[in-house]
Amino acid sequence: MMPRQPDENPSMNFDHPPADPFAVFEDWFRHAESHAGLPNPNAMTIATANDQGRPTARIVLLKQFDARGFVFFTNRQSRKAEDLALNPAASLLFHWDSLDRQVRIEGVTEPTSDAESDAYFNSRALESRLNAIASDQSRPIESRAALEARRADVDAAHADGQIPNRPPHWGGYRLIPSRFEFWGGHPHRLHDRVIYLADNHGGWTTTRLMP
Repeated sequence: MMPRQPDENPSMNFDHPPADPFAVFEDWFRHAESHAGLPNPNAMTIATANDQGRPTARIVLLKQFDARGFVFFTNRQSRKAEDLALNPAASLLFHWDSLDRQVRIEGVTEPTSDAESDAYFNSRALESRLNAIASDQSRPIESRAALEARRADVDAAHADGQIPNRPPHWGGYRLIPSRFEFWGGHPHRLHDRVIYLADNHGGWTTTRLMP
Protein backbone atom coordinates (compact mmCIF):
# COMPACT_ATOMS: atom_id res chain seq x y z
CA MET A 1 0.00 0.00 0.00
CA MET A 2 1.34 3.43 -0.94
CA PRO A 3 1.77 5.82 2.00
CA ARG A 4 -1.05 8.32 2.25
CA GLN A 5 -0.23 11.94 1.53
CA PRO A 6 -1.05 14.64 4.08
CA ASP A 7 -4.37 16.44 3.73
CA GLU A 8 -3.96 19.32 1.29
CA ASN A 9 -5.68 21.67 3.73
CA PRO A 10 -3.94 21.02 7.07
CA SER A 11 -5.23 24.34 8.51
CA MET A 12 -2.87 23.96 11.45
CA ASN A 13 0.65 25.12 12.10
CA PHE A 14 1.68 22.38 14.52
CA ASP A 15 4.80 24.32 15.53
CA HIS A 16 2.76 27.42 16.36
CA PRO A 17 -0.82 26.24 16.96
CA PRO A 18 -3.71 28.69 17.29
CA ALA A 19 -4.67 29.70 20.82
CA ASP A 20 -8.26 28.42 20.72
CA PRO A 21 -8.79 24.65 20.30
CA PHE A 22 -12.53 25.12 19.75
CA ALA A 23 -11.79 27.24 16.67
CA VAL A 24 -9.38 24.60 15.39
CA PHE A 25 -11.97 21.88 15.95
CA GLU A 26 -14.64 23.83 14.09
CA ASP A 27 -12.27 24.39 11.17
CA TRP A 28 -11.39 20.69 11.02
CA PHE A 29 -14.99 19.59 11.48
CA ARG A 30 -16.35 21.84 8.72
CA HIS A 31 -13.56 20.63 6.44
CA ALA A 32 -14.53 17.02 7.21
CA GLU A 33 -18.18 17.77 6.48
CA SER A 34 -17.31 19.02 3.00
CA HIS A 35 -14.25 16.92 2.08
CA ALA A 36 -14.17 13.63 3.99
CA GLY A 37 -16.79 11.93 1.83
CA LEU A 38 -18.37 10.28 4.88
CA PRO A 39 -22.10 9.82 5.49
CA ASN A 40 -21.65 10.79 9.14
CA PRO A 41 -18.62 13.04 9.63
CA ASN A 42 -20.08 13.82 13.06
CA ALA A 43 -19.65 10.19 14.19
CA MET A 44 -17.43 9.94 17.24
CA THR A 45 -16.32 7.27 19.64
CA ILE A 46 -17.18 7.99 23.25
CA ALA A 47 -15.31 6.04 25.89
CA THR A 48 -16.64 5.82 29.44
CA ALA A 49 -15.62 3.89 32.53
CA ASN A 50 -17.61 2.61 35.46
CA ASP A 51 -16.79 3.11 39.13
CA GLN A 52 -14.36 0.16 38.94
CA GLY A 53 -12.45 1.74 36.08
CA ARG A 54 -13.66 -0.73 33.44
CA PRO A 55 -13.81 1.11 30.10
CA THR A 56 -16.29 0.70 27.27
CA ALA A 57 -16.54 2.55 23.95
CA ARG A 58 -19.19 3.01 21.29
CA ILE A 59 -20.05 5.31 18.37
CA VAL A 60 -22.50 8.17 18.85
CA LEU A 61 -23.26 11.26 16.78
CA LEU A 62 -22.14 14.75 17.74
CA LYS A 63 -25.24 16.94 17.57
CA GLN A 64 -24.08 20.29 18.90
CA PHE A 65 -20.85 21.98 19.87
CA ASP A 66 -19.75 25.41 20.99
CA ALA A 67 -17.38 26.91 23.54
CA ARG A 68 -19.32 25.16 26.32
CA GLY A 69 -18.58 21.67 24.99
CA PHE A 70 -19.70 18.78 22.80
CA VAL A 71 -23.26 17.40 22.97
CA PHE A 72 -24.76 14.01 22.18
CA PHE A 73 -28.15 12.52 23.07
CA THR A 74 -29.07 9.09 24.37
CA ASN A 75 -31.27 7.07 26.67
CA ARG A 76 -30.15 7.97 30.19
CA GLN A 77 -30.77 4.39 31.31
CA SER A 78 -28.24 3.01 28.81
CA ARG A 79 -24.91 1.53 29.82
CA LYS A 80 -23.02 4.68 28.83
CA ALA A 81 -25.38 6.76 30.97
CA GLU A 82 -24.97 4.41 33.92
CA ASP A 83 -21.21 4.80 33.58
CA LEU A 84 -21.48 8.59 33.43
CA ALA A 85 -23.68 8.67 36.53
CA LEU A 86 -20.91 6.91 38.45
CA ASN A 87 -17.93 8.49 36.71
CA PRO A 88 -18.60 11.62 34.62
CA ALA A 89 -15.15 11.57 32.99
CA ALA A 90 -15.22 10.57 29.32
CA SER A 91 -13.26 10.93 26.10
CA LEU A 92 -14.26 11.48 22.48
CA LEU A 93 -12.47 10.42 19.31
CA PHE A 94 -13.12 11.68 15.79
CA HIS A 95 -11.37 9.72 13.03
CA TRP A 96 -11.67 11.06 9.50
CA ASP A 97 -9.71 8.35 7.74
CA SER A 98 -9.98 9.79 4.24
CA LEU A 99 -8.36 13.01 5.50
CA ASP A 100 -5.83 11.21 7.72
CA ARG A 101 -6.91 13.28 10.70
CA GLN A 102 -7.96 12.52 14.25
CA VAL A 103 -9.17 14.63 17.16
CA ARG A 104 -9.20 13.34 20.72
CA ILE A 105 -11.08 15.26 23.41
CA GLU A 106 -11.11 14.49 27.14
CA GLY A 107 -13.15 16.02 29.92
CA VAL A 108 -16.13 15.61 32.19
CA THR A 109 -19.77 15.35 31.21
CA GLU A 110 -22.92 16.91 32.53
CA PRO A 111 -26.56 16.41 31.49
CA THR A 112 -28.01 19.01 29.17
CA SER A 113 -30.98 21.00 30.46
CA ASP A 114 -34.54 19.80 29.96
CA ALA A 115 -35.08 22.67 27.53
CA GLU A 116 -32.09 21.62 25.42
CA SER A 117 -33.14 17.96 25.49
CA ASP A 118 -36.74 18.84 24.59
CA ALA A 119 -35.65 21.05 21.71
CA TYR A 120 -33.48 18.37 20.16
CA PHE A 121 -36.01 15.57 20.73
CA ASN A 122 -38.73 17.61 19.06
CA SER A 123 -36.46 18.29 16.08
CA ARG A 124 -36.06 14.57 15.35
CA ALA A 125 -38.07 12.68 12.74
CA LEU A 126 -41.31 11.23 14.11
CA GLU A 127 -40.06 7.66 13.55
CA SER A 128 -36.96 8.34 15.61
CA ARG A 129 -39.02 9.81 18.45
CA LEU A 130 -41.36 6.83 18.50
CA ASN A 131 -38.44 4.39 18.47
CA ALA A 132 -36.79 6.22 21.36
CA ILE A 133 -39.97 5.78 23.38
CA ALA A 134 -40.27 2.09 22.44
CA SER A 135 -36.69 1.09 23.27
CA ASP A 136 -35.27 0.58 26.77
CA GLN A 137 -31.74 0.97 25.42
CA SER A 138 -29.20 -1.65 26.51
CA ARG A 139 -31.87 -3.78 28.22
CA PRO A 140 -32.33 -7.42 27.11
CA ILE A 141 -35.22 -8.40 24.82
CA GLU A 142 -36.11 -11.87 23.65
CA SER A 143 -36.58 -11.30 19.91
CA ARG A 144 -36.97 -8.87 17.03
CA ALA A 145 -40.68 -9.63 17.09
CA ALA A 146 -40.88 -8.52 20.71
CA LEU A 147 -39.08 -5.28 19.86
CA GLU A 148 -41.47 -4.57 17.00
CA ALA A 149 -44.41 -5.36 19.27
CA ARG A 150 -43.20 -2.67 21.69
CA ARG A 151 -43.08 -0.21 18.82
CA ALA A 152 -46.61 -1.22 17.77
CA ASP A 153 -47.81 -0.48 21.30
CA VAL A 154 -46.26 2.97 21.11
CA ASP A 155 -47.92 3.58 17.74
CA ALA A 156 -51.28 2.56 19.22
CA ALA A 157 -50.82 4.94 22.13
CA HIS A 158 -50.31 7.81 19.68
CA ALA A 159 -52.90 6.76 17.11
CA ASP A 160 -54.86 9.98 17.68
CA GLY A 161 -52.01 11.97 16.15
CA GLN A 162 -50.74 13.20 19.49
CA ILE A 163 -47.14 14.38 19.19
CA PRO A 164 -44.98 12.26 21.50
CA ASN A 165 -43.22 14.06 24.32
CA ARG A 166 -39.62 13.38 25.24
CA PRO A 167 -39.42 10.45 27.65
CA PRO A 168 -38.03 11.57 31.03
CA HIS A 169 -35.18 9.05 30.72
CA TRP A 170 -33.98 10.42 27.37
CA GLY A 171 -31.73 13.45 26.99
CA GLY A 172 -28.38 14.92 26.23
CA TYR A 173 -24.92 15.09 27.71
CA ARG A 174 -22.33 17.79 27.22
CA LEU A 175 -18.64 16.93 27.47
CA ILE A 176 -16.72 19.90 28.86
CA PRO A 177 -13.16 19.49 27.58
CA SER A 178 -9.97 19.83 29.55
CA ARG A 179 -7.72 18.32 26.88
CA PHE A 180 -7.66 18.26 23.08
CA GLU A 181 -5.29 16.41 20.80
CA PHE A 182 -5.13 17.16 17.07
CA TRP A 183 -3.42 14.53 14.93
CA GLY A 184 -2.41 14.91 11.30
CA GLY A 185 -1.06 11.94 9.37
CA HIS A 186 2.11 11.96 7.29
CA PRO A 187 3.73 9.28 5.11
CA HIS A 188 5.72 6.60 6.90
CA ARG A 189 4.20 7.51 10.28
CA LEU A 190 6.07 10.77 10.90
CA HIS A 191 2.79 12.27 12.05
CA ASP A 192 1.99 15.68 13.56
CA ARG A 193 0.42 15.86 17.03
CA VAL A 194 -0.37 18.75 19.33
CA ILE A 195 -2.21 18.78 22.64
CA TYR A 196 -4.11 21.59 24.33
CA LEU A 197 -4.45 21.47 28.12
CA ALA A 198 -6.82 23.75 30.02
CA ASP A 199 -5.02 26.02 32.46
CA ASN A 200 -6.34 27.64 35.63
CA HIS A 201 -7.06 30.97 33.96
CA GLY A 202 -9.56 29.99 31.28
CA GLY A 203 -6.90 29.52 28.64
CA TRP A 204 -4.96 26.68 27.07
CA THR A 205 -1.34 25.58 26.94
CA THR A 206 -0.07 23.70 23.89
CA THR A 207 2.61 21.07 23.48
CA ARG A 208 3.79 19.35 20.34
CA LEU A 209 4.17 15.56 20.70
CA MET A 210 6.28 13.10 18.79
CA PRO A 211 4.27 10.51 16.81
